[in-house]
Amino acid sequence: MNALRQFKLAVIFLTRIPVKVTGEVSEQDINQASGYFAWVGVLLGALLALIYLLLSSFLPEGMAVLLTLGGGLLITGAFHEDGFADVWDGFGGGWSVADKLAIMKDSRLGTYGAAALIILLLSKYQALLALSERALYVCGALILAHGLSRAMATSLIGKLDYVQADAQSKVKPVAQSLAYESKQLLYVCGFALLIVSWLAGLFTLWQSIALLGVLWLCRTICIYWFKRQLGGYTGDCLGAAQQLGEVAVYLFCLGVWL
Repeated sequence: MNALRQFKLAVIFLTRIPVKVTGEVSEQDINQASGYFAWVGVLLGALLALIYLLLSSFLPEGMAVLLTLGGGLLITGAFHEDGFADVWDGFGGGWSVADKLAIMKDSRLGTYGAAALIILLLSKYQALLALSERALYVCGALILAHGLSRAMATSLIGKLDYVQADAQSKVKPVAQSLAYESKQLLYVCGFALLIVSWLAGLFTLWQSIALLGVLWLCRTICIYWFKRQLGGYTGDCLGAAQQLGEVAVYLFCLGVWL
């Protein structure tokens, strides 16, 4: 029951799916729930795969892919996309760390963020459209990308210093550390996805290992980028890392399957 409650908390934290939990929620509860973020990604990917299969049964592939991406934005409230845009606005428009943080907290969208967001969404659309030759490819890519990218992004918690210790920050309760049990859940989710993909014939063993290497490289780049720009990370940085990881998985699938 405790595991189910933590999973529900993770769903509430990352999506707008109406889920209720009983009792008070402490910072420790949300810290422990962070281990289920990747599993929420798997759930989201599966929901989007079902949406795509339904839409593609009576709509052109391009429209089905577009509406599927729109469904993802509605389910998550564009949570990670907002962080991605804020990061580009802050890093592109600020000179000092204080300036960058101030820009990232501004609710307005700037030129850097808007341009980056357009490129991001177009990249997702083009990659999934190219994979739509086979419905299995789109479904597999959605589940893998949403699950693995959240495992990668969540693993950054505690790896760098949290530089925006703001009481209003949504990510603060999980920003200070990542419990050992949470790390285990993340890694189990990631390896389970790769093993299932291998057993399903989507990847060879070496391709699964290569995808793991791509995600490790993406994680390394994010760590270097955030440390160089801020000396640490913020909640927006986690969202940006998730989005970059998601696109990286789509591009990897595109290169392997087509």
